[in-house]
Amino acid sequence: MKIARTAAHVLRVPYNFPLIKETQHALVTFVEIETDDGLKGHAFSSYPMRFAIADFINREVREEIAGMDPLRPEAVRTALYWKLSNKVFMGAWSCAASLVDIALWDIRGKSLEQPVWKLLGGAREKCPIYVTFGLPRYSKAELTEVAKQLIAEGHTQLKLAVAAGAKPAEGMFGQPGDADIVEDAARVRHLRETLGDNVTLMMDANKNCKFTQAMRLARMVEPYDLAWFEDPLVQADPRLMAQMRRATRVPLAAGSTGTSDISFLREYLVHEAIDIAQPNVRDIGGFTGGLRAAALAQAFNIPLDMGGNFPHLNMHLHAGVANGGRVEFHLGGWRIGEALFDGTPPPVKGWVTLPQAPGLGFTPKSGILDLAVRN
Repeated sequence: MKIARTAAHVLRVPYNFPLIKETQHALVTFVEIETDDGLKGHAFSSYPMRFAIADFINREVREEIAGMDPLRPEAVRTALYWKLSNKVFMGAWSCAASLVDIALWDIRGKSLEQPVWKLLGGAREKCPIYVTFGLPRYSKAELTEVAKQLIAEGHTQLKLAVAAGAKPAEGMFGQPGDADIVEDAARVRHLRETLGDNVTLMMDANKNCKFTQAMRLARMVEPYDLAWFEDPLVQADPRLMAQMRRATRVPLAAGSTGTSDISFLREYLVHEAIDIAQPNVRDIGGFTGGLRAAALAQAFNIPLDMGGNFPHLNMHLHAGVANGGRVEFHLGGWRIGEALFDGTPPPVKGWVTLPQAPGLGFTPKSGILDLAVRN
């Protein structure tokens, strides 16, 4: 079996958030790899550099991996590293290589007639989940309304975005000012007071805060019993994360988008900078890199939980490894997966049951390439 065709597309995918009337759209990098005997593997994610990643795959990656054995993802990643990125292995290269790896594991599962989570170790067939619901654009009243809808459906672990500033890009990312930090703390307090103590709450700054802002926010929310404060600092500096961890009682989580390689995750662990590791297969190196990250975290006795979106990919990692944890069902990534594929498993009362179908366990819907953005 050989890799016969590789193609990447940028799709403009419609989806909806609760209480928001207008349809949202996400630009998603979608990858398909086909073998010479007709097996197809898929991967997808949204990135800031979605066009660069797709172009890199189509112009350079495709030629390098043509004819290689799709059942040898380590060999493919090694070839991509030495031929295309032995000096720079972050950014677009890492995102592209991660998507390629995910698609190869999808092929591997289909070839062996096993779901990916079993091939990764098969530690469990169900994973606990949490829902990222707290958009910065929601008012306090809307936050409570959406949270209560989710709680009524059996989802009692909830995360909100903070530190996005007055005009966040794509709803989550921005430069917060001092007033934004105070308002974010008030939103956390409001949720705790209106939802009670039986709901688990987390918050995610998406790497938007300066150190002083992150420290101020952490101190203001300490009374409200958060499960974690995710990606509090700009560029997730491991040295500053360690300094912050020593100065707050709120557990710190990091390692999702932007980590790009286990060498960066290693720095969190060596510096004792995090309480929870959050490797995301979409840029840590796919499932191959995810296995390495899980083993590294286990060596330091640091638990795993998911961060960084796209549950339908990452659930396989957390079901596969012994130290797998909660899977993040971000309201955006959750709906995007459902818009693109048939057979994506939904969360039910705080849990997701892994598919038994081979590979990723879901298949692209007919006609999704009609969503491709044409240059």
